[in-house]
Amino acid sequence: MRLKGKTVVVTGAGRGIGRQIAKMMAAEGARVLAVDRDTEALGTLEGIATFAADLTNEKAVADMAAHATELGPLHILVNAAAVVRFGWIDELSYSDWQLTLRSEVDSVFLVTRALWPQLKMKGGSIINFSSASAHVALQGLPAVAHTAGKGAVLAMTRQLAMEGGPWGIRANSIAPGFTVTEETEQHLDNPEMMASVRSKLMIDRLGRTEDIGYLAIYLGSDESGFVTGADFSIDGGATAW
Repeated sequence: MRLKGKTVVVTGAGRGIGRQIAKMMAAEGARVLAVDRDTEALGTLEGIATFAADLTNEKAVADMAAHATELGPLHILVNAAAVVRFGWIDELSYSDWQLTLRSEVDSVFLVTRALWPQLKMKGGSIINFSSASAHVALQGLPAVAHTAGKGAVLAMTRQLAMEGGPWGIRANSIAPGFTVTEETEQHLDNPEMMASVRSKLMIDRLGRTEDIGYLAIYLGSDESGFVTGADFSIDGGATAW
């Protein structure tokens, strides 16, 4: 019960890392509002409050923030929502570039801005997601838009830590390496790419959503009360060499 009495908003909670975090935080005693644009996926989350919204839409985000007040004072915000379009620089369309940046950057800005007044009331923890791709390029992965988006989140998180400090708001980011989710499973049958991924690992396995969830619990809890402006790599050592 490391999060007992805390209220949490988790975006991107319909699947993957966001879903795992929502479930694990609820199991640790938190009141969780799971947010995603996929109403059907949210419907399979048992015992957790949900809200469906397109987080790149300013009005929808405002409605979500108003709904979040019904759970009580906000303590933790997890910005895990993302939609990514992969493509090499000479193949990626401008619309796919824009979609990725809106999803990975604009959604973090809009959600954080909307919930900032609630976080200022009692202080709290913002948990964003950068990526190993914000630090290094992965051979074989056409991720020019994704690297730009996650690099922006990394920089934004440091700024949020500075701006939130006087209000007791902490902001940190998690930088996962290759983690098996519904989205990344499509790459498991790509021998060239997976050979590149595994060649960088110091630990002989791929990342799991639970790995990310445990760190998110720590960053949301009072145990990390002196931790802010930091970026945490969970990548099996891939970015260490």
